[in-house]
Amino acid sequence: MGFVAKEMKRLMGRAIHRQEMISDGDHLMVAVSGGKDSLALLWLLRERIRRIPIDYTLTAVHVDPGFGADSGGRMAAFFQDRGFDYRIIKSHIGPQAHGPENRENPCFLCARLRRKMLFQLADEMGCTRIAFGHHKDDLIETFFLNVFYGASISTMQPVQPLFDGKLTLIRPLYLIDEDLIRRYVHTMGWERIDLGCPSAGSSRREAIRNMLKGFYRSNRKVKGNIFHALQNVNPEYLLGS
Repeated sequence: MGFVAKEMKRLMGRAIHRQEMISDGDHLMVAVSGGKDSLALLWLLRERIRRIPIDYTLTAVHVDPGFGADSGGRMAAFFQDRGFDYRIIKSHIGPQAHGPENRENPCFLCARLRRKMLFQLADEMGCTRIAFGHHKDDLIETFFLNVFYGASISTMQPVQPLFDGKLTLIRPLYLIDEDLIRRYVHTMGWERIDLGCPSAGSSRREAIRNMLKGFYRSNRKVKGNIFHALQNVNPEYLLGS
C-alpha cells in the first residue's frame, strides 16, 4: 500500500473516530457527484468496513442535474461495475438553477435543490446519515464565501445534525487536503464524471480558490493556520450585535 492511500485512510479514520461519525448498524447514504472527492469517500468507506469492529451499510446516490451529459448513466455504470448498492435521481435542477431569474448565484440554488432531493430519499430509505466528500479546502473556501457573500462567520461542520437529530450530515474527509485526494484518485485510475455544468470553473467558489492559492504560494503555513483558526474561535474579540 502506497503512502497516499495510507495517509487517506489514516486521516479519514481519525476524523470518523474523533467526531463519532458512524455507529454500528448505520445505513449511510453517500452523496456521489462524480468528482474525485466523493468517489474517494465512497471507496474508502467501503474498504474501511473490512478493517474495523463495527458494521455499517452504504448506498451511493447520484443526482443527475439534467444538463444533458447523462452523468446518471455513467455513474450507474461505475457503481454496477464495482458492486455498490446505488440510486440515481434524475432531475432538472441544473437548468432550473441557471434560469434567467437566478443568474447571480446558480450554484447555491442547485446545491440546495440537490440536497432537498437527497434528504427526501434518505427519509424514504431509512438512512439517518448522509456522507459528503467535502475536504479541508472546502471548509476553508466556504468560510471565505460566507464572509464575502453571506456576511456570516461560518463554515461547514464535520458533523451536522438536522431536523431535530433525525438526519445527520457527516464529512469524513474534512481533515484531508484536496491535493492528497487528487493524488489518491490518480493512483486509482478513476476519471471524473462530467456533469455538463456551464458554471464549472467560473463560480464564486472558484474565485475564492484562486485567491487562496496566491496566499498558499506565498507561505506554506497559511492553509494550516486558517484551518486551525476555524477551530480556535474567540468570540470575545468579535463585534457584538
